Amino acid sequence: MAVVAAPARGSFRKRFLNEEARAGYLFVSPFIVGFLIFTGGPLIASLYLSLTSYDVINPPFFVGLDNYTALPSDERFWHSLQNSFTYLALHLPTGLPFALILALLLNLRVKALSFWRGAFYLPKVTPLVAASVLWLRILSPNNGLLNDALATVGIQGPAWTIDAQWVKPSLAIMALWTVGTWVIIYLAALQDVPKELYEAANLDGANAIQRLWNVTLPMISRVIFFSVVVVTIASLNIFDQAYVMFPPQVFGGQAGPQDSALFYMLYLFQQAFTYFHMGYASALAWVLFFITLAITAVQLQVSKRLVYTDTGR
Repeated sequence: MAVVAAPARGSFRKRFLNEEARAGYLFVSPFIVGFLIFTGGPLIASLYLSLTSYDVINPPFFVGLDNYTALPSDERFWHSLQNSFTYLALHLPTGLPFALILALLLNLRVKALSFWRGAFYLPKVTPLVAASVLWLRILSPNNGLLNDALATVGIQGPAWTIDAQWVKPSLAIMALWTVGTWVIIYLAALQDVPKELYEAANLDGANAIQRLWNVTLPMISRVIFFSVVVVTIASLNIFDQAYVMFPPQVFGGQAGPQDSALFYMLYLFQQAFTYFHMGYASALAWVLFFITLAITAVQLQVSKRLVYTDTGR
């Protein structure tokens, strides 16, 4: 009588893991293929084009680092970079605190919470072109809704969309309308704070401000840090609002009065699709990438001292 040897346990486990790995690769293959075609491929292509002179019509001509060395002498490059950082300095310290205040108010056991969450998020899903046209009406220096409201309390409103000094503040005000995403995210973080921490703070005699500073903010600091990083990147990439509200075709080739709305991405767009300087535009894109990377690295270092990571769970 022949004896059939049982398969080794190790070989069975190895075969099972191989089958599991193949199934895993099969399920993630759509993402991998999509990433290679729509992200990885264009990323490598843009890096190559940044080293060439390319106008879409003629083949790319390799010029080495000429596109990068030309940037320091480009006044509009510096102007667009300054405009982007100015907008960031206006939007970051106003938009996120405003969203946090709204989230704190919604966290006070308000009625119809689902309605308010939807109401605050609705502007985010409104088409940006329609929203920009609406805000042009609100910010109009002549009979604009905002200036009319200020006039009722005796304040003469500025020329929001005409005065170069007020263009970026007007866009920052418009951005406050779309903080609903962060309101919902902050609200979820607030509702996840352990109730026993507030009970312990109450027993210690802490007032509302002390509870906010010593309990609430540390416990949601990870979410706040995440929002700071995302809003920083988004602010440096502002494009749609500026292009719709201050199109260069209306201002004689300039983005808004005195190029006050010439943000970095808008200047990159002009170089690529108005002047067809694809190589120079690719170099601009990579410079912005490294600037964003440097800022994010600094934020990560700062977060090590300011972000509370131990939830005690």
